[in-house]
Amino acid sequence: MLYALDRPWIMGIVNLTPDSFYDKSRVQREDAIVKRVEVMLGEGADLIDLGAYSSRPGATHISEQEEWERLQPAMKVILRNYPEVLISVDTFRSSIARRAYKEGASIINDISGGQMDDQMFNAISEIKIPYILMHMRGDPRTMNSLNIYDNLFKEMINYFESRILELKASGVNDIIIDPGFGFAKSMDQNYELLKNFTYFEVLGYPLLVGLSRKSMIFKELGVQPSEALNGTIALNTVSLLKRASILRVHDIKEAKEVVNLVAKLK
Repeated sequence: MLYALDRPWIMGIVNLTPDSFYDKSRVQREDAIVKRVEVMLGEGADLIDLGAYSSRPGATHISEQEEWERLQPAMKVILRNYPEVLISVDTFRSSIARRAYKEGASIINDISGGQMDDQMFNAISEIKIPYILMHMRGDPRTMNSLNIYDNLFKEMINYFESRILELKASGVNDIIIDPGFGFAKSMDQNYELLKNFTYFEVLGYPLLVGLSRKSMIFKELGVQPSEALNGTIALNTVSLLKRASILRVHDIKEAKEVVNLVAKLK
């Protein structure tokens, strides 16, 4: 890896969209973006994940131009104020990945694992930055209907192995694995994934967990996303005990405390 993940990292979520499922994660004004990043870095975030295309179930499709018009100003203002910050760009479009790299992106976070743009792997090979490879079926509009598996773990491992082979054939070796909690998985499947999370270590790459305030928490508890912090803390603790390398979260301070306390156990 280009980055030494010798301890768990915390990835702070900044949504540039007007319709992401957790309303407090949404920011559009430049001053609000800068303030959000300032707070996250002050609380211990290791990198910032910028998303300009909503991937919540049933989200509205937007054009490449609209995605870029949301993303570029945010990147510019963040890097102007915090030039050393590591920015992960949450996109499935190879063209956005290339443009984001030129603006200063350090990581590309692709929810589709290259399935929604067959030029993505070529783009990552060209720009040579780490790539987060996530498991999903379909797209945000269809994924909830595509969660039937004969063998969940076997099919996911086969998926990752085939995508990794393609990436390596393209010259990409800096890969991070994200099982995709909530993406084409039922509630029970999400918990099965977390229970057996260490299975993914067979792939030989760092593992990212993104379950912050998701429906697998708030629906199970019968609360709203705004009330799902305690559940997020609990499941992030389990994730770290099962050797997650990166926590993708909305709440940095609480995640940092979890990382520090779990480190004491080790």
